[in-house]
Amino acid sequence: MNKLVIALAVLLGASAAVATLAAASRNDLVQRGRYVVMIGGCNDCHTPGFALAAGKVPESQWLTGDELGWSGAWGTTYAPNLRLRFATMDLAAFKGYAHAFTARPPMPYWAVNAMSDADLEALYAFVQSLGPAGKEAPAALPPGVAPPGPVVQFPAPPPALAAH
Repeated sequence: MNKLVIALAVLLGASAAVATLAAASRNDLVQRGRYVVMIGGCNDCHTPGFALAAGKVPESQWLTGDELGWSGAWGTTYAPNLRLRFATMDLAAFKGYAHAFTARPPMPYWAVNAMSDADLEALYAFVQSLGPAGKEAPAALPPGVAPPGPVVQFPAPPPALAAH
């Protein structure tokens, strides 16, 4: 066999091995992102019916936002469709957004702000792997505007906490 044919065979074999490693690495990243979603409780608000179904909602429905409102002194908040939101950002834009964004209650945005780049990369990979689905959640409502559908109602804070 001539040396060129052997060299090409070695290169093709190495290329296939690199592709296999890249696919395995990508799968590991997606699975880690799935884990981040689960331990972060993202589905509790961003997946319709997730908490009521004890997490037994098909993954195809995960993170599509919800029409259940979260109402309190701030108005009413709706959990957005993360699959549509992530589809509008590349990884760098998402990481910048995640480290800096703030949100209305009950979103624990400070937990997302504190995520490591590795966790954010995994989260992004997982959500991207799900692909866009669903529709946009309703827009937030200001205080004093009655929500049209079901809500979780938060009472006013006690006077001692309201003063802070």
